Amino acid sequence: MNQSPSHPIRVGVIGLGFMGATHIAAYTAAAGAGFACVLTAVCDRKESRRKGQLWDVGGNIDTDISARKLAFDPQRVRGYETPQQLLDDPDVDLVSICTRTDSHVDLSIEALRRGKHVLVEKPVALSVGDVERLRVAARAAGKVVMPAMCIRFWPHWAYLKQRIDDGDLGACVSATFTRLAAAPNWSGGFYKTAHSGGALFDLHVHDADFVRYCFGDPASVSSIGRVGHTGAIDHITTAYHFRTRDMRGKSLPTHVVAEGGWDQHAGFAFRMRYVAVFENATLDYDLTRDPPLLICRNGKAEPVEVEKISGYDGEIRHMIELIAAGRNDPLATLDEAVAVTRLLNAERRSVETRRPVTLGEKLE
Repeated sequence: MNQSPSHPIRVGVIGLGFMGATHIAAYTAAAGAGFACVLTAVCDRKESRRKGQLWDVGGNIDTDISARKLAFDPQRVRGYETPQQLLDDPDVDLVSICTRTDSHVDLSIEALRRGKHVLVEKPVALSVGDVERLRVAARAAGKVVMPAMCIRFWPHWAYLKQRIDDGDLGACVSATFTRLAAAPNWSGGFYKTAHSGGALFDLHVHDADFVRYCFGDPASVSSIGRVGHTGAIDHITTAYHFRTRDMRGKSLPTHVVAEGGWDQHAGFAFRMRYVAVFENATLDYDLTRDPPLLICRNGKAEPVEVEKISGYDGEIRHMIELIAAGRNDPLATLDEAVAVTRLLNAERRSVETRRPVTLGEKLE
C-alpha cells in the first residue's frame, strides 16, 4: 500500500441503493484494512437510508450488507437529501456516483467542477457522446475519474488476465463468459425501463469490458438477443471476431463468446462463470462452486488460491491508492468506457439487424 496522505481521503456516496451500499461496505472494509479513507457524507432521497438503514436495497451478490445493522454511524456521517448538497460539502474529496444510469454523466461533471475525484458506476452512459462529455470534463479538471468496472479487480478474473498476458499456460485459444440473473428487484423498477439500457448495458457490460481488456477491440461482433417489453435487450449472446494477431504480433483466440441476461424467473441464483482454454491448461471459474476457480491439466482439476476480496473492494482500494499517491492512471479509464460503449452499441445493432456488425460502422 502506498504512503498515506496527510489526512484520510474523505468520501461521499451519492445514491444508497444496492451499489451505494456496496461502495459503503467496501470503503469501510478498506479503512479497516489500513487504507487512508473515511466515509464523510452520503446522499439519498430516503431519510432512513441517510440514517444508515440500508437493509432494503436488494442485490444479487453477497457484499456483507448485514440485515438490521447500520451501514454507518449517522452521528459521524453527514446525510444529504440532494446531490448538490453533498457536492457543496468542502470536506468531501472523492465521490462515488451510484445513482441511476441516466444521471451518471451530469453528476460526475458537477462533482469535477466542485474539485472532487470521481468513481462512477457502470455503465457510465448508454451513448458514446455522453461518455465523451465526461471524458472531456475529466481531462480539463485533472482529477481521477474511474468507471467502476469491478470485474477487472475480482481476483479470480485478474488471475485470468495475468495468464493471458504472461503466457504461462500457453496462448489463450478460447474464452467463454456467462452472467445470468433474475430481473433486478431493487431501484424502484428503474431496471425495467429503457433508461437502464437493459441487461446489455447493466449486466453484460462486465464481460464486454473484460473481453476488450484482455484482447482489445474485436474486428466485428455477431449477436443474438431477446428484447424485453421496454425495447432494451434483456438477454444477449455475442461472438467476438478478432484478427489473427494483435498489433504486437500476439496470437488472439478464434473463439470468444459472452452470454448475459436477467430474464430468469425469480428464485434463479445469480450465475457468473468463465471457461478459458489455453494451449496447456483450462481455467474454469464458477461463482457458485467452492472452490470457484480450478486449473485443469494433466488429467487433474486443482483449485487456484487468490486473494479473498471482492472486485468492489479491489476497485475502491485502487482508487484510494491512486489519490493518496497523487497518480492519475486508473486501471479502468474513460477512454475504455467510450470504447466499451461503442462495442455494446455494435452488439445492440447486431441483434436488431440479425447480421454481424463491424466496429467501424456508424451506429449513433
